[in-house]
Amino acid sequence: MKNQLKNILELNLALLIIGTAAPFGSYLSLPPAITIWSRCFFACIAIAIYMKFKKISFKFDASKDGKTFLISAFLQAGHWVTYFYALQLAGAGLGIISLFTYPIFTTLLEPLIRKTTFNPKHLFLGLLVLLGLYILTPEFSIGNQTSLGICFGIASAVFYAIRNILMKSLVAKHNATKLMFYQTGLIVIMLAPIFTFINFDIGSYSSQLPHLIILGVFTTAVGHTYLVSNFKNFSATSVSLLSCVQPLYGSVLAFLFLNEIPTISTITGGCIIVSAVILETFISSKD
Repeated sequence: MKNQLKNILELNLALLIIGTAAPFGSYLSLPPAITIWSRCFFACIAIAIYMKFKKISFKFDASKDGKTFLISAFLQAGHWVTYFYALQLAGAGLGIISLFTYPIFTTLLEPLIRKTTFNPKHLFLGLLVLLGLYILTPEFSIGNQTSLGICFGIASAVFYAIRNILMKSLVAKHNATKLMFYQTGLIVIMLAPIFTFINFDIGSYSSQLPHLIILGVFTTAVGHTYLVSNFKNFSATSVSLLSCVQPLYGSVLAFLFLNEIPTISTITGGCIIVSAVILETFISSKD
């Protein structure tokens, strides 16, 4: 139980770091594909320096898991790009709630992909989290642009669910830092052609460069590497359910640093999410 608590605390630290992506996604005005390319570029450099410093081997046997890894990198790129479109089109609140349908997709898809036993408790907890996120969202207004943003968010959720399931099998065989180095590197190569047909303002890019570096080094290199390393301690479904505390972390950080007083709906939704996370913690510790 002591080790399980340590694993849960480490996972929550990773989720807290990753949660900084939402405010960045809402703030940055660059095309999402440019933002994601830059994010992965700086993350890849940061991870390479860390691997060199820690003397982690760069060797990766692509003959065994190359196909699975390539698919997971493609899915991660799709997840990030569609998520940032969701944040820009639907706003941070609806962008987050649409993304966090991914625990439900993970619950349904993990037994099919990894041939594990379906646990109906996880589906119930996923629906409970969705209810909490709905209540947590301060405003739910539907327009053409907003609807498109929600669709992008749901697509992002599906990409993320499948990617995490695939990474669960990979992290059992490979170093998590190495996996993130090659994943971010592959995404840089995949998205490189966008510079030939997407117009963007160089001056605007330069002004937002410090935020892109923080997004790449802190949120991506540190946060996502730490998250992937925790996959060996939990099922993909458990990680997805436990990660639903991220919107709650956002509300707490907004209260501490921006003096935004939480509303009754925020507190109610947060309590429902925390209840679901506590139940999942209990279930995973028993398993």
